[in-house]
Amino acid sequence: DGMAEDQKANTTQSQSAPSQIILQRFAPSLHHPPKLSTMSGKGKGGRGEKKSTTSSAKAGLQFPVGRIGRYLRQGKYATRMGAGAPIYLSAVLEYLCAEILELAG
Repeated sequence: DGMAEDQKANTTQSQSAPSQIILQRFAPSLHHPPKLSTMSGKGKGGRGEKKSTTSSAKAGLQFPVGRIGRYLRQGKYATRMGAGAPIYLSAVLEYLCAEILELAG
């Protein structure tokens, strides 16, 4: 009889456990409302494009890195230009402007 009771207990547990898993998976949670958009900018359907980050924002500068890079390329100052050159020049120009503004009051 002891073995039969254990088997009955196991069958009742096995029947209730999957139903609990299904309820936990599909029942709406009251504590966490469903997120409306969980997709990033990449993906199907064009649900929303990711906002592009400027190179000035990546470098933490106020001066326009892309524009200074364009001026360096179009100005024919050199045949080749490194990726860090417009960032460095933007930082130097921003620093000089900040110093002049600080002295001006």
